[in-house]
Amino acid sequence: MNLWVVLALFVLTYLGMAAGGIRGLRVDRSWIAGCAAVLLLVTGAQSPGEAAGQLDAGALLLLLALMLISAQFDFSGVYAWLNERLSHHAQRPALLLLGVVLLGGLLSALLVNDIVAFALTPLLCHSLLARGLDPRPFLLALALSCNAGSSASLIGNPQNILIGQAGGLDFWAFSAIAGPPALAALAITYGVIWLQWRKRWGVAKPLVVEETPVERIYGVHSYLKPLLASLVLLGLFATSMPREISALLIAALVMISRRVDSRDYVHKVDWNLLLLFAGLFVVTGAALGLPEVAAVAARLQEYGLLPQGVITLASASLLAGNLIGNVPFVILLLGVLPDASESMLVGLAILSTLAGNLLLIGSVVNLIVAESARRLGVLLSFVDFARSGFPVTLLSMCLAGLWLGLGGWLPW
Repeated sequence: MNLWVVLALFVLTYLGMAAGGIRGLRVDRSWIAGCAAVLLLVTGAQSPGEAAGQLDAGALLLLLALMLISAQFDFSGVYAWLNERLSHHAQRPALLLLGVVLLGGLLSALLVNDIVAFALTPLLCHSLLARGLDPRPFLLALALSCNAGSSASLIGNPQNILIGQAGGLDFWAFSAIAGPPALAALAITYGVIWLQWRKRWGVAKPLVVEETPVERIYGVHSYLKPLLASLVLLGLFATSMPREISALLIAALVMISRRVDSRDYVHKVDWNLLLLFAGLFVVTGAALGLPEVAAVAARLQEYGLLPQGVITLASASLLAGNLIGNVPFVILLLGVLPDASESMLVGLAILSTLAGNLLLIGSVVNLIVAESARRLGVLLSFVDFARSGFPVTLLSMCLAGLWLGLGGWLPW
């Protein structure tokens, strides 16, 4: 009985990941994964202890801590200050576009890209609409660069956090391999969007009223706290202290404030994403813990039907990442390949992240940008995204694949 319950919930969960929700109901992937985990407990297919054992506590705690640290950049006015600096270049849209790409890429390598996109999208929309420019190319640049830049770091996005924790990857060694293809992807992002939009983004008009400078609202000294916290955190990542402990320590310290209530930091946490992680850990772990499923996975690996090299891993990332999402895909693949080599994990982190730029539904970042823009009256359509996403993704992944293959990190 338990076998069929676990298999049914596993299949329904990943069908829900592909559908993105349930038609007619206002529920999303996170609810589906969480509900499936609850049903495993209700039916007795998993005990609370077994379900807790499936959770990757290190990955969940690291993601939570990084969200809290990222919130400090918002509260201190760093995001607003950076956006203000960008808006001063609105008279030269090509330079503004370059600034958006570099800003999105750099911040996403240091912070969780979901948080970066959530913070910058409304600021960017407000500034561009005030200057009379079409926000769409710049929003595309933000989404694509957030994904591309995050591929350079083990703390840049949720799937990389999970992969780094699962494989115990060295933080700086990973960035040394992933950095060059990430930089190439950022350059490709700029080139593609500039070619497609250079005659269509409009002409900037001057601001009628000069807004109060951000420095006068927050104070320049407020920027020091998040910057110092980031530098210390990166330094701790070079030590033997576990990354999740390092991040929790810094998060606890940055939450000490005379101006911002600690509960406001908690409100900035994306609990929906954490629920998605937890639910998928439980459901996938329960299924792959079945002897019958484990035997099938072993047989598939024996016959070479699971991703093992650049071509198969890139193909699987493109297909599964844009069908069920890159986070569910990574959790599933790590479960099927628990003994994956370090080079395989590095390739998975890079390629699964870059694959998220293909379609609007390929990455949570893309959906965050589109939904935040929609609330401000800017429609970033599926076609708009795919028109830029296809060439950016295919060119980026080809270069990344060549880098991994020719560099000897992965077989072809």
